[in-house]
Amino acid sequence: MRLAAALALLVLLAAGALLLPWMPLATLWTSDPPLAALVLFELRLPRLLLALGYGAVLGLTGAALQALFANPLASPDITGASSGAALGAVLGGYYLGLTQPLALAAAGAVGAFAALVLLFALAGRRADNPTLLLSGLAISLAAGAGTSLLLALAPSPFAFYDAFDWLMGSLVDRTLGQAAAALVPAALACAWLVRRTRAYDALALGEDVAASLGYRPATLRWETIILSAVAVGACVSVVGAVGFIGLVAPVLARSLVHGHPGRALLPAALLGALLLLGADLVTRLAPVGRSIPLGVVTATFGTPLFLWLLLRMRWRLTA
Repeated sequence: MRLAAALALLVLLAAGALLLPWMPLATLWTSDPPLAALVLFELRLPRLLLALGYGAVLGLTGAALQALFANPLASPDITGASSGAALGAVLGGYYLGLTQPLALAAAGAVGAFAALVLLFALAGRRADNPTLLLSGLAISLAAGAGTSLLLALAPSPFAFYDAFDWLMGSLVDRTLGQAAAALVPAALACAWLVRRTRAYDALALGEDVAASLGYRPATLRWETIILSAVAVGACVSVVGAVGFIGLVAPVLARSLVHGHPGRALLPAALLGALLLLGADLVTRLAPVGRSIPLGVVTATFGTPLFLWLLLRMRWRLTA
């Protein structure tokens, strides 16, 4: 029932994001239909698709990473995958001369993959919370600093002004081609992850139990890292890094499926799309001529939940 309500709310928000404000669009459609179609399909539709798709990717990959690490604090932003993807995309776009959206998506995927491999090497499977947090924080800070440095030293004198978009995310002025370059690889990677739903549930019982049920934990581990890197990297290469969605959505999703990490993948995707679309709608409330970075909105509601998670884990350890 709660998932159905979330889906209905998502449909309402999507319709609102595409059609509202309605009166200026209706007036424009009457006076200049080609221009109205341009606004609807070239400006609003790519923004809507990216908000839905990127949010779903963050939610689903966050749930997969949390199942892999057996830790509710694992997410694309905290593990450094988003920051690594931004670093890879900036390096590819400003220094390697990559201009095609798919090439930038590949560069972002390589950066995210490198960050996740480094995290796994530092923290390991079933890392305790301090180790995971410190390792992910170190990778995120290093990748963020590297991104800022590359933008500051880029050949283009205007590159540094893109720092907010890369580090905090933005859905403004994206095209359908960019949306396709980000969402098609991400959808394929996420579809493969969804096929591992039962494997993640088995992994929650331990690697030995999962192996006895016919699953290969080592193969599942690398599949999760590579596919999450492809999905997150492709989206970050177009939108930039957005935090907390990949942390919040899986936590909420597991409460809807009685704690099963594998079954939480699709609900986490739904909730991630809902949260990011809602955050994008909030950014549109900024005064004319001003903009609110997407990551600022997600951090505003994500930080309290993050602190709540830490406090709850502390209470469990001391109980």
